Amino acid sequence: MSANTKERFSSKLGLILSVLGIAIGTGNIWRFPRIAAQNGGEEGAGAFLFAWICFLILWSIPLIIAEYGMGRNGRKGVVGSFVELIGEKKGWLGGFVGFVATAIMFYYSVVAGWCLYYLITSITEALPANLQQANAIWDGFQGSSWPLIAHAFVMCVGGFIVIKGISSIEKVNKVLIPSLLLVLIVSLFKALSLEGSGLGIEYLFTPDWSTLKKPEIWLEALTQNAWDTGAAWGLIMTYAAYMRKTDDVTITAFQTGIGNNMVSLLAAIIIFSTVFGTLSPQMGSGEILDVMKTSGPASTGLTFIWMPQLFATMGGGGIFAILFFLGLTFAAFSSLISMIELAVKVFVDMGAERKRATLVICAAGFGFGIPSALNLTFFANQDFVWGVGLMVSGALISYAVIKHGTQKFREELINTEDRSTTLGSWWEIIIKYVVPIEVVTLLGWWMYLSATTYAPDTWYNPLSPFSVMTVVLQWGLALLLVWFFRKRLMRSGKEAEG
Repeated sequence: MSANTKERFSSKLGLILSVLGIAIGTGNIWRFPRIAAQNGGEEGAGAFLFAWICFLILWSIPLIIAEYGMGRNGRKGVVGSFVELIGEKKGWLGGFVGFVATAIMFYYSVVAGWCLYYLITSITEALPANLQQANAIWDGFQGSSWPLIAHAFVMCVGGFIVIKGISSIEKVNKVLIPSLLLVLIVSLFKALSLEGSGLGIEYLFTPDWSTLKKPEIWLEALTQNAWDTGAAWGLIMTYAAYMRKTDDVTITAFQTGIGNNMVSLLAAIIIFSTVFGTLSPQMGSGEILDVMKTSGPASTGLTFIWMPQLFATMGGGGIFAILFFLGLTFAAFSSLISMIELAVKVFVDMGAERKRATLVICAAGFGFGIPSALNLTFFANQDFVWGVGLMVSGALISYAVIKHGTQKFREELINTEDRSTTLGSWWEIIIKYVVPIEVVTLLGWWMYLSATTYAPDTWYNPLSPFSVMTVVLQWGLALLLVWFFRKRLMRSGKEAEG
């Protein structure tokens, strides 16, 4: 075993806060409120929340348990953990899981840069007074070199933290995550103080059960929960390599999943309360929801265009804007660190020195992120391709556990002598049957939607940003690359043991 894998989190709190750093990201604050609004019915978004919670139990938590078990068992990165569990012939499939998370890192750092830029401007400049000014700020930002500069800066800072190992990552998350939670709680009280905020909360939690008849609601609920919790990214598997033997996998997985989703609900309450509380005096509920549903360029509309001007209309809005973008920046940065660590750990397992591996990954992250920083269409394409790719990652993790033996995995890797609770056989049913059914059904439905709704006239064109073929081509290239370098990747498992 390599020296690096002898590192451990210093405490259970350090583990939980670091894993919450993975899970709590822009998906909670930037993505979740918008997706909830887009998938709400005439009466409310409560039915979408029901589907979203269903997938917490039927997708996220079971896969998080699997990731914790695989990571702690292998004490290696995502590839090495697959090799340790199912052998060299099939273990290379873990490379695809790692590739998906790393591909997301390339454009996720761009979003982190946006958050940082808006935090700085909310401190140094006046908030936009109207939609025209808000659009001008966004267009001016995107038309400048700042997206590239911010992207480079966050990659450098992330690399500086990762280069020092898990102890550095743990220390940073012990500051970032409590600070983020404090910011959200303060923001919650401010949002709830707005007259009309109750209308937003009422809509958020009122179910319109008829919407559950639409398959796309379930697809959105699953992909959002995967984004929310970090399930199937391989990130939790990577951090699990540093778990202490006495840390209970089952309890930690439930704490991770439930804690993360509570933050998502908190963020949604803040956003819905702010938007309804600010706009209800001059708009009806339907018009307000149109504002929330309008994703804008690369799904940025609500967060980066509407929210700043809403803050400008309320008392103390300047402070509220700073808190909002501070929380968003913390959330983005804590998740970015884990993505860098995932890729670095694979290189370390292959025998590379951590400092050199970190420099290579951050340089590659910056380079491959440049197209997303300069072109919003390219950014949206990457988000589309690799966001859905998380379903394939979930299928591969499920496959690895099934090949190893679900009962054997549960009894030997989860229900260890040091456990404080026992994982029941219900988990085996979900991993062995429910997760594969979810993947096949929802991927099939997603391809149908892509061919009939997202890109009906260009579904066969790989250059069309939202076509079936662009996804198939990029996934195929990823699999080809992983397969081509499989022998080198397999050596990572061997050398990490040496």
